[in-house]
Amino acid sequence: MMSETALKDLNLLPKSERKTETPSKDILAKPYVEYTGENVRVKQQKNTVSLVEPPVNGNEVAHSGEEVVVAEFEYIDSDKLSDLEDIDKSLKVLLDGLGSKDWVLLCETLNNVRRFSIYHKEALLDMLDNVISLVVKALKNPRSAVCKTAIMTSADIFKAFGDHIIDSLDPLLVQLLLKSSQDKRFVCEAAENALIDLTIWVSPVLLLPKLQPYLKNRNPRIRAKASMCVSRSVPKLGAEGIKDYGIDKLIQIASSQLSDQLPESREASRALLLELQTAYEKSRVLALEKDASSDLPQVHSWEQFCESNLPKLSAQAVLRVTSITQEGLVSGL
Repeated sequence: MMSETALKDLNLLPKSERKTETPSKDILAKPYVEYTGENVRVKQQKNTVSLVEPPVNGNEVAHSGEEVVVAEFEYIDSDKLSDLEDIDKSLKVLLDGLGSKDWVLLCETLNNVRRFSIYHKEALLDMLDNVISLVVKALKNPRSAVCKTAIMTSADIFKAFGDHIIDSLDPLLVQLLLKSSQDKRFVCEAAENALIDLTIWVSPVLLLPKLQPYLKNRNPRIRAKASMCVSRSVPKLGAEGIKDYGIDKLIQIASSQLSDQLPESREASRALLLELQTAYEKSRVLALEKDASSDLPQVHSWEQFCESNLPKLSAQAVLRVTSITQEGLVSGL
């Protein structure tokens, strides 16, 4: 079941996540600010964010003859992250850095979490729950640089710890679904990639129950992203795993998304139905090959199976999708 906090986060999408970030007086008073000019958009395309030292007087740069120092915060791909120089020192200041209000320090610390996950994951085990809680907090940060770095951190945590994060997943999952559904493209794409990593590194038996509640969410974008995750996760079960998990439960999940509002959700549903049909046919063939004199229950056709497990209209829709697709595959041979 989802935590109460996760449900609140899901139903209340902060306005700050729907608006373009603009500097405020509080932001300008900090040691570094995120520059929002045209050249930043160019740098963001190069995977960097420009940082400039704060104005000396209000919103205007003081003409003191001194040059403004420009630095860059870079989004670093996982395979390009170098190891930590001082493991013990970095570990001691990790939680403090993740709780820092200095967003540059926060981003640097998030990257250190990624380094620990890649090179020294055993060092994080004792504090993993606390780390994930602070990563969730960073995901809610209105600064795009912090948010995207936290998303990349989530992906590396999934890769490193897999099923070990399942008990802490709810608040992390809801934030990633929200971020993957927003309008900031580079944040959205990063969140989508993190969700793909989630379905790769966390076993479907544990992940599917976490995803199911979001298939009924009132936000159609959330439903679509969750449906895509389910569609990617189920094939990892394999034919036998699908049978053990309950193909009757999975076909009900898939059919419920078949007429959903967004095309991404409907396409994910169609892909899932084809996977279920293939798994069912394999298990049916194996059952038919067994000794006919055994006391096995009668094996039904795919059509009979759908009609016995779904309402009439839903069964017709499922059969229409699977039969048309199968006919297309046969004709294309």
